[in-house]
Amino acid sequence: MKKWLRWALIALLALVAVSASGCARRAEKNSWPRIKQTQKVVIGLDDSFVPMGFREKNGNLKGFDIDLAKAVFKLYGVKPDFQSIEWSMKETELKNQTIDLIWNGYSKTPEREKQVAFSDDYLVNHQLLVTKTKDNIHTYADMRGKTLGVQTGSSGAAALDSEPKLLKQYIKGQDPVLYDTFTNAFLDLNAGRIQGIFMDEVYARYYVAHQKDPQSYQILTSKGFESEAFAVGMRKSDTQLQAKINQGFKTLEQNGTMAKLKHKWFGTGAE
Repeated sequence: MKKWLRWALIALLALVAVSASGCARRAEKNSWPRIKQTQKVVIGLDDSFVPMGFREKNGNLKGFDIDLAKAVFKLYGVKPDFQSIEWSMKETELKNQTIDLIWNGYSKTPEREKQVAFSDDYLVNHQLLVTKTKDNIHTYADMRGKTLGVQTGSSGAAALDSEPKLLKQYIKGQDPVLYDTFTNAFLDLNAGRIQGIFMDEVYARYYVAHQKDPQSYQILTSKGFESEAFAVGMRKSDTQLQAKINQGFKTLEQNGTMAKLKHKWFGTGAE
């Protein structure tokens, strides 16, 4: 066989193998056998969500969810592969099997439960209104005619829509400004382009505490909005993967790892 023909045949066989592998990946219902065999699980996240999962200046990922995911899968000899995704497309990424899990301060809601399966809860979160102290906003009604920011696809955005009479009715145009990340929302808040951010407590308190002047921010605890449970999202067919994660949480609770991680990232009082 001529050399060029041999290499052409090798390339063709490789292409067929990759194509077949891709089809099998898309049709996969139970991910755990592949995850266990390859020792890799793909986790989708918004890599700007401090302190759950975010990038340092050097590009390294860190955060509570990063540490927790590593601790859970270390029990099974599996290494998490964290993939940055567009947060508003998270369920689509999961459905298309480009990721195996959504694990990044992902709130369990009835609407989301229609699309994905959830692990057991591992953290309780609340929605907070963050403003600048100088604006003297002490109630939701004080936001009347003012501009509010929320993250696109966030649980805060969903809460605003589900309970419009609590806060949404007061804001300018009765419609918030949407941001890809909370970081961009804070840039506009600090610049005075918006007067409030409705957002997750875990990020709000971490962000404010790490500013040069924390007293320049006012945090209004949510009234009327239900608290949220953080959990891991996965395809409904992945019952075996779901069981492994739930068992991992139980093990980490029992050996004290869960408590240590919560204290590391949130201090005392984390639920």
